[in-house]
Amino acid sequence: MRENERQWLTLDLLKTTEKYFRDKKIDESRLHAEILLAHVLGVSRMDLYLNHNRPVYGSELEEFRSLCRERLKGRPLQYITGEQIFYGHPFTVDERVLIPRPETELVLEHAVERLATVGDAAKERNITILDIGTGSGCLAVTLALKLPGAHITAVDLSPGALEIASHNADRHGVSKKIRFLQADALNPGFPDDLGGNYDLILSNPPYIPEPEWEGLQPEVKEHEPKTALTTPDGFAFYHAITVSAAVLLRSRGILCFELHADGARKVSEIVRARGFEGIEVYKDYAELDRVLSGVWSG
Repeated sequence: MRENERQWLTLDLLKTTEKYFRDKKIDESRLHAEILLAHVLGVSRMDLYLNHNRPVYGSELEEFRSLCRERLKGRPLQYITGEQIFYGHPFTVDERVLIPRPETELVLEHAVERLATVGDAAKERNITILDIGTGSGCLAVTLALKLPGAHITAVDLSPGALEIASHNADRHGVSKKIRFLQADALNPGFPDDLGGNYDLILSNPPYIPEPEWEGLQPEVKEHEPKTALTTPDGFAFYHAITVSAAVLLRSRGILCFELHADGARKVSEIVRARGFEGIEVYKDYAELDRVLSGVWSG
């Protein structure tokens, strides 16, 4: 600590940082202050209050201030701490992958529900799942934890994303249950490397149309990988994956997509035209169309 510099206690530092963030128009200012300080001190947010009179020492204070400056520059909190919680589990993230969002948890929930109600044959054997565009691996890893008998293949075009996903599988002890492959879902030969007879194919594909890119929040545009978010019209991956799914799924297998909020009608048309039936659309917490699934009739 520098001479004559104030000795900060945990609670006082939190209150001051919260006000500073609020003045700078940082949303959820208290939460962000708590997460950053807990990260620096290596404790839980609860511990900050249980030990509210704990001094924050010089090196800790400097690191905390440095992270606060990153946040003020617009770097997402999850990239600063290197972690995001998904379905109750911590996942390592950095700028090579999208930050997992609560809406994507609905993809997992809906897919598992449809497996239970439609995929009757799957109950009698090991379930096979293909996660296309795995990113951080949040869907593949969580499914491996939730469905102990499942065998999962997770693909992504980005080597960096696959490195992060593989790390997260190791972190949660499910690396032996997941096969990671680098592959391009837009390549017509995509199914050739993946085998077939999957019970479930799911994907959170790039679905933001290019014209919408400039209107996104700066935190997204300046930090998250654009190739994982956009295509020229927002539907290229839905077309390509649906074509591949007709080859890769077993009869009565399930295809499940995350949707752009305005994409349900178009994606329903794409999936139905390829021969899928039993199409369902599932809304998110804001009552926006967010998940679509269909059953392969082949």
